[in-house]
Amino acid sequence: MSRYLLTASAQMGPIAKSETRADTVKRLIEMMREAKGRGCELVVFTELALTTFFPRWMIEDEAELDSYYETEMPSAATMPLFDEAKKLGIGFYLGYAELTNENGVKRRFNTSILVDKTGTIIGKYRKVHLPGHSEPQPGRDFQHLEKRYFEPGDLGFPVFRGFDGIMGMAICNDRRWPETYRVMGLQAVEMVMLGYNTPFGHVGAQAMDSLTLFHNHLSMQAGAYQNATWVVGTAKCGNEEGSKMGGQSVIIAPSGEIVAMACTVEDEVITARCDLDMGQTYRETIFDFAAHRRPEHYGLIVDRTGAIPPPV
Repeated sequence: MSRYLLTASAQMGPIAKSETRADTVKRLIEMMREAKGRGCELVVFTELALTTFFPRWMIEDEAELDSYYETEMPSAATMPLFDEAKKLGIGFYLGYAELTNENGVKRRFNTSILVDKTGTIIGKYRKVHLPGHSEPQPGRDFQHLEKRYFEPGDLGFPVFRGFDGIMGMAICNDRRWPETYRVMGLQAVEMVMLGYNTPFGHVGAQAMDSLTLFHNHLSMQAGAYQNATWVVGTAKCGNEEGSKMGGQSVIIAPSGEIVAMACTVEDEVITARCDLDMGQTYRETIFDFAAHRRPEHYGLIVDRTGAIPPPV
């Protein structure tokens, strides 16, 4: 008997710098209600879903910087989202900026959590593959300072049992790296939830920038197919404080096929009836890891960071 999980991807339009947490949480709740109205059991929100994408600016005032982070989850501002989830009986994935204090030292992470239908946090992930720079780059209208405002995640790529399946999480740039999916694939992941805030023009090479949306889908479809898993990619998109970000949120099947896609750059809910057993066919045939993988030949993947050509 198939295990069907009615799933929603809740794309967000721009979040203005002036919007409060309360404003943003109201938008999330409205989309959560819409998803539940369509029969969904899980709704996937985006990366940094509670604020504007602040790494686009150089922020030197520490108090201002701290204002973008959450020091607890749920907080007073986000508790209405948890309460509504419990009331409706729907789970959610939520991305946010996390600030912890360990022995008097501030630590900052780009984080996501998985919350079940009772409003209980059952999984946590911290973004591993941070893009961008640690220092401002000259000649740019907007910076990409994730390496300045976050440290690489320290939780690895765990998977979690929930929603009658095996669930995994990733965030934005993680989707471009095959290791992200493979580590979870080796744990038999059945659905990867992934929020992203991807601006146009952030690479600085026009030919590559023009392919932003293509590469977005390409990486997630490859990850889904090669690891026999559903992938739910949820964007923050539109013109946010002058920075244009890509949308086209998607739900992708283990076949690599896109089964649902957003068509706006605003708040938009898309849904799909995801058969969590669909990946089993691929795991027992083409991607039977136990039968076909040869890890004795994969040493460079973990032994080497950068690409080094052979001697001339």
